[in-house]
Amino acid sequence: MASVCLNTKLFARSMTNTFFQKQIRFLSSRVLTNEEVRKKRVDIFEKEQARQYALVTRVEKIEVKHTGVPEECSLIMNKYLSTPFNCAMHMQELLTKQSALALVNGEPWDMHRPLESDCELKFLHFEDEDPRIANEAFWKSCSFVLGHVLETAFQDKFYVQLCSFPPPNIASGSFVYDADLNLGDWKPSNIELNCLSRIGLRLNYSDFKFQRLEVPVSVAEEMFSDNRFKTAQIPPIAEKSKTGTSVTVYRMGDHIDISSGPLISSTSQIGRFSVCAIHDIESPSFGKLKRVQGVALPTQLMLHSWTYDTILRPRAGKPNPGPVPTLKNPQKNTEHLSAH
Repeated sequence: MASVCLNTKLFARSMTNTFFQKQIRFLSSRVLTNEEVRKKRVDIFEKEQARQYALVTRVEKIEVKHTGVPEECSLIMNKYLSTPFNCAMHMQELLTKQSALALVNGEPWDMHRPLESDCELKFLHFEDEDPRIANEAFWKSCSFVLGHVLETAFQDKFYVQLCSFPPPNIASGSFVYDADLNLGDWKPSNIELNCLSRIGLRLNYSDFKFQRLEVPVSVAEEMFSDNRFKTAQIPPIAEKSKTGTSVTVYRMGDHIDISSGPLISSTSQIGRFSVCAIHDIESPSFGKLKRVQGVALPTQLMLHSWTYDTILRPRAGKPNPGPVPTLKNPQKNTEHLSAH
């Protein structure tokens, strides 16, 4: 009986070890999904955002002097809590819908970024006499949205890793996102490009706000630990920050990415949105990538569909000459990394 019991225990132990070995092999070979990674980033973002709000233990008042239309006025707002969007809410509903950015003491400022001191405030929109600042923020925001499209468009078995996008160059005719799509030599058809376009186009109805958050390097590294490109880019990005130890991230719905900003107020300000082409590029630091290109128009701007479809979209499909992502020469790469 003793020998029988011993053999039974050995058999049970052997079966247990085999079970755990199979579990380990399963977990190690399990495909990481973008949906899981995106949820993890949102959880970290919300935790860090709550931590930073908790640091504001006393509500202090600041004076915000508004210049420009519809009138010049002064508002008493809350330091580190009130945003330009909140100021617009006190003035005119139309301002909350049309204002893409704000100028705070002459500095471009996100609509949902808390104000930090007494300041002069002016709102920017796409029909200003000089819309350059708003247009650049719009172009950068569209690259950000393109990252959302790429992370949500494909089946779970295709794990997409976003790399970066070059500085906005409106004269090039297209905004860009460089990424590893994990799709081999895939050449999208026009139907597939239209499917990608519709994902971005539908965001207009969601009215997602672009929320800015400056986080410590350790939080950024945890947030993007599943992306080999972002992990490599975080240290040089942090070195160029004001503190030398922080990284600026943005949230739009359940999509979070690194960007120096500023970005526009909301996805409702993006009207037409088209993914026009996907080209192969080679990065000296990151290897083969896909350069995904698109074109879009602000909701405020009207354009005939013939002009958009026959001129702007074909032009946006031509290879964009923007710099490829690289980390080998930080001095030449400064402008590229700052576009994040």
